[in-house]
Amino acid sequence: MRWLSFLCCLSAAALAAPPALGQPEARPEAPVAPQILEHVDPEYPPERLAEGIDTTVTLFVTVEKDGTVSDAVVAESGGAAFDDAAMKAVRRWRFSPAMRGGAPLRARIRVPFHFAPGPHEQEPAPAPAEPAPPASAPAPPPKAPPAPVEEFAGGVAGPHAVAEPGKPIEIHVQGRPNPPRRASSDFRIGRATLSAAPHATAADLLRTAPGVHIAHPEGDAVAQRIFLRGFEAEHGQDVELRVGPIPLNQRSHVHGQGYADLGVIIPEVVRSLRVVEGVYDPQQGDFAIAGSAYFDLGVEERGLLLKGTLGSFGTRRLLALWAPEAQSEDTFGAAAVRATDGFGDGTRGAVSGGAIGQYRVPLPDEFSALLHVAAHGARANLAGVVRRDDIEAGRVDFHGAYPDVSARSQSAASTRLQLALLVERADDDGSRKSAWLWTMASGYRSRMNFTGYTQRSRERPAWTGRGDLFEQSNHDAALGGGFTYSTPEAPVTSWLTGQVALGAEVQTDWIDQAQNLLQQPQNETWDRRIDASIQLTGIGVHGDVLLEPARWARLRGGLRADLLVFDVDDRLGNFIPAAQKETHIVGFRRTAAGVAFGPRATLEVDPLPRLRLSASYGHGYRSPQALWLEDGENAPFTAVRSYEVGATFRPGGGLSATAAAYETRLSEDVEADPTEGGRMRLIGPTTRRGVVLYVQAAPSPMLVSTVSATFTHATKDAPPAPTPEDPSPSYVPGEPLPFVPPVVVRADLSLRRELVAIAGAPVEGRLGYGATFLSPQPLPRAQRAAPVFVMDASLAFRRRLGAGGGDAPSRPWIEVGVEAQNLLDAEYADAEYSFVSSWPTTPVPSRLPARHISAGPPLTILGNVTLSL
Repeated sequence: MRWLSFLCCLSAAALAAPPALGQPEARPEAPVAPQILEHVDPEYPPERLAEGIDTTVTLFVTVEKDGTVSDAVVAESGGAAFDDAAMKAVRRWRFSPAMRGGAPLRARIRVPFHFAPGPHEQEPAPAPAEPAPPASAPAPPPKAPPAPVEEFAGGVAGPHAVAEPGKPIEIHVQGRPNPPRRASSDFRIGRATLSAAPHATAADLLRTAPGVHIAHPEGDAVAQRIFLRGFEAEHGQDVELRVGPIPLNQRSHVHGQGYADLGVIIPEVVRSLRVVEGVYDPQQGDFAIAGSAYFDLGVEERGLLLKGTLGSFGTRRLLALWAPEAQSEDTFGAAAVRATDGFGDGTRGAVSGGAIGQYRVPLPDEFSALLHVAAHGARANLAGVVRRDDIEAGRVDFHGAYPDVSARSQSAASTRLQLALLVERADDDGSRKSAWLWTMASGYRSRMNFTGYTQRSRERPAWTGRGDLFEQSNHDAALGGGFTYSTPEAPVTSWLTGQVALGAEVQTDWIDQAQNLLQQPQNETWDRRIDASIQLTGIGVHGDVLLEPARWARLRGGLRADLLVFDVDDRLGNFIPAAQKETHIVGFRRTAAGVAFGPRATLEVDPLPRLRLSASYGHGYRSPQALWLEDGENAPFTAVRSYEVGATFRPGGGLSATAAAYETRLSEDVEADPTEGGRMRLIGPTTRRGVVLYVQAAPSPMLVSTVSATFTHATKDAPPAPTPEDPSPSYVPGEPLPFVPPVVVRADLSLRRELVAIAGAPVEGRLGYGATFLSPQPLPRAQRAAPVFVMDASLAFRRRLGAGGGDAPSRPWIEVGVEAQNLLDAEYADAEYSFVSSWPTTPVPSRLPARHISAGPPLTILGNVTLSL
C-alpha cells in the first residue's frame, strides 16, 4: 500500500498548489488593427525624377506581436524602383501590435504609398479608429484607422511619397489556429509547463501530458518507449505522432510497427504540445489507438541563443539557436550535438546531433508558406538487459552489463532527414485553407541480444550456441502530402449554425528491411530471418461537421476512410527447411490491400459558465505489418473503439480541473517479443477502462504547476488466433495485460521570480520540478515489475547584461543553471520483462522464465550556461 499512500499525498499536495491555466472557450473577439507609432519617409527614386511618374505602390506588411515589421511583399506594383523604395521605408516602421481580447497578435496589413514628382500639401491627421463591432454582430471585416500622411522632410517643395489618405489599412490576423477540442482528454500544453522540469529530449516533453510515461531502455539511437492511458506503445504503434504536417510513425518498420523516433525534434524549439487521448478527431490517422500527439514548433524569444551543458558520465551538449528579430515565431534555425560516455560500465556511450529550421513567408492574397527542414543522426552502444537473479546474486551490477562478447557487441545507429512545405490561409470568419507536401528518408540498424544463447539457425539447424545477437536494418524513403478546407461558420436555420471541414492525405513508402543473427567478434552472419522490400501506398479522406444549436452546446462529428495498398517482395518467403528437398527458389512476392472506416463524434455542453461536460466516441485503426500479409488478403486493420465522458471546471484564478472516464476496445492487440529482436506478436482482443484526473494551476506567469493521475484496468478478452508455431495459445479469462502500469502519476512545477539586482540589472531565479510514479506492472507468466518513482529538478539564475528597469529590453542575458535527473538516485528499471534466457553466468544456465531489466539512469547532474544575444 506504500504506492497508494504516495499517490494520495502527491495528489493532495498538487491540489493544494495555487490554481491553474486556461479560461472557458469563447468566440474570438474582433481584432483591433495595429497603430503606426514610428514611420520613415520613402524616398522618391532619383533616377525616375525626370520621367515625372505619379504612381501608387501597395504592400502587404506583416506586423509581429512586438510591433516590428517582419516582412513586406508587393500587392500592387508601381514599378521596380518605387516598390523597392516603399519596401525599404516600411521595414523601419514600428506599430502597436494588433490586439484581440487584450492579447497581442501577429497581423498582416495592407499599406498603400502614393509617389508623385511634385510637392504635396500637408494632410490632416487621421481620425481615431472606430470601435470594433461586437463579436456576435455579423459586421464587415474589422478595419484599422487610415494610414497617417507621410510628411515631406523640411516642408520644401519637391518629389514626395505618401501613404495615401482615406485608404484604410486592411488587417488580416495570422494567429496560430487552435483546433477545437475533441474530448475532455484533449490537452494543450504550453511552453511554461513544458519547460518546468528538465527534459533531455523532445520525447520527454510528452511526460507533461496526463497518463504518459516515456522510457529509453534501448539507448539514444533507438526510439523511445511510450506508455499512454493503459497502452504500452513500445516504439509508437499505439500513438500517432506528428510534427507539423509530417507523420513520424513509420509503417512496417522491422523493429516495430509504427516506429517513431522523436530525436529529430530539438526540445528547445517546441512551442506547445497537443495530446489527444483517444481517437475522436476525423483528422487522426494511422496508429491513433491510444491517442495522438502533435508537436508545434516555434520560438517566442527572438535573437541568438547559445547553450553549453556538461555533467555526469562525460555528458557534453552544445546548442545554437537563431530566431531572427524581424521574423515570426515560426521562423528559426537550431542545431545541437551531444556526446556521453554513458552510465554503468562503459556500455552506453553515445553521440548524436540534429538540426532543424523553419521559415515562414507571406504570399499574395493573404496566404503564407512555411518551409520546414530537419535532420538527425545518432549512434549508441547498448547494455541490453540483465536477469534480476544475476543482480541479486552479485554476478552483475544493477547498472552493468554481461561481460560476454555477444552482450558487449550491442549497438544501434539511426538517421532521419525530413523536408516539408505548408501553404495556408486562415481568415477571420473561421474559414481555413491549407495544403502541404513532405518527404522523408530514414535509416536504422541495431544489434541486440536479450536472450543470450538460445537460438538455432533455420538455414543450418546444426548451427547453434553462437549467440542471439539479432541485427536489424530498416531503410525508408517516403513522400506525402495533403490538404484541408474549413468553411466559415454559417447559419443553417434560425436556431442552428454549422461548419464543414474536408481533407485528404496521401503517402507512399519504399522500405528495405532485414534481420539476421550475427556471431561475434567478426560479425559473421549465421542465420537469416528477414530480407524484404516493401512498397506501401496510403490514401486517407476525412470530413467533419460542427453543429451548434446554442452557445452552450456543440456537436462535432465526422468520418474518416483510409485505403492501404501493399506490394511485398519477401526474399526469404516460401522458406525450404534443410531436411526438405529443394523444389523451388526461395521467395514470395505478394500484394494486399485494405480499407478502414472510422466515425468519430463529440458532444459538448456548458451547463454553467465555468463547467463543460463532454461525451466522445471514436473508431480508429492501426495498419498491419506488411510481412504478416498473404497474397490477395483483405489487409486486417486493428480496429479500436474508444468511449469517453468527462468534465472540465475552470473556477477562475488560473485554476483548471479535468476528470474523464474512458473505455478502449481493440480487435487485435500486439506486444513486443524480446526473444525475437523486439519484433511484435499478436495477443488477441483487449479492453482498457480507466479514469484520468488532471489539475493545472497558474495563478501568475511566475508560477505554473500541474498534476495528473491515470488509473487503468487492462485485460485480455480472448486468445489470439492459432498459428502453426503456436496452435493452442494460452489464455486466462480476465488476465491483466502485461507491461501496463495500473496507476501513472505525474507532477510538474515551475517557479520564477526576481531575487536581487546586481549592478543595476535584476537577477531572476528559476526553479523546476518534475516527478513520475508508476505502480507495479503485470508481467508475463504471473510476474510483477517493481514500482517506479523518479524525481527531476532544476535551478537556474538569469541576469540581464546591462542595467535597466522594467522598460529595458529583456536581452541580452546570461543564465547559469544545474539540472538533477533522478534526484533521489533510485535504482529503477526503465523496462522490465519476463522470458527465457541462457547466459553463461552459472555452470548450468536456467531454462525457466526469469525477470529481466534494462536499468534506468542513476543520479545525473548537468550544469549549463546559456547566453542570449
